[in-house]
Amino acid sequence: MIRSPLLEGVSPQEYQTMHACLGVYEQSFRPDDVIYDFGDGRGLLGIVSQGSAVVERIDREGGRAILEHLGPGGVFGEMMMFKAAGDDSVVVRGVKPCRVSFLRAEAVMRRCEHACACHSRMVENLFRLVTEKAMSLSERVEVLSRRSIREKLLRYFQLQAAKGHGPSFQLPFSLSALADYISADRSAMMRELKKMREEDLLSVHGRDVTLYAGI
Repeated sequence: MIRSPLLEGVSPQEYQTMHACLGVYEQSFRPDDVIYDFGDGRGLLGIVSQGSAVVERIDREGGRAILEHLGPGGVFGEMMMFKAAGDDSVVVRGVKPCRVSFLRAEAVMRRCEHACACHSRMVENLFRLVTEKAMSLSERVEVLSRRSIREKLLRYFQLQAAKGHGPSFQLPFSLSALADYISADRSAMMRELKKMREEDLLSVHGRDVTLYAGI
């Protein structure tokens, strides 16, 4: 069975019995395949069971911005995404070979005739995930509202330190992904990190970050 926050509290046997009710089916994808287009109106929820993918926004000029990284257990779907602005589109694209389970969102939200307790737990999990994604988006807006790369990095690091209740923490993704997250050129971001280390503001070793006093 897939390990996912959407299925927390649902046993493998319960999930199997819900397959028909939820219209579950699986598909495999290669790197760079478009797994899902939020604008096609299919009304599905997806769970990444193997591999990895990204949710990305594509503007009318073809520019791409990564909105979210999805690993095994990651969940995506229209009800968990805010509408793209203007002519922008939002898609889920494969990064590594991956396998995805799709569920009909309407079936998840509608109580089945059996009124299964496991179905209710799944709905509760979904609402929690929607809330968490809204909070995550709010944090990113706060980071992106800063003007310089340094200010964006500092605010992001401060938020991560607050979550870990201390000055040392591990980034949830790579430095390349961090550059995407703060919408900065990776080379420019790495130069800024180097300056910040030289000024003894912080230390960075791979994904491990420590903020020094006064930050």
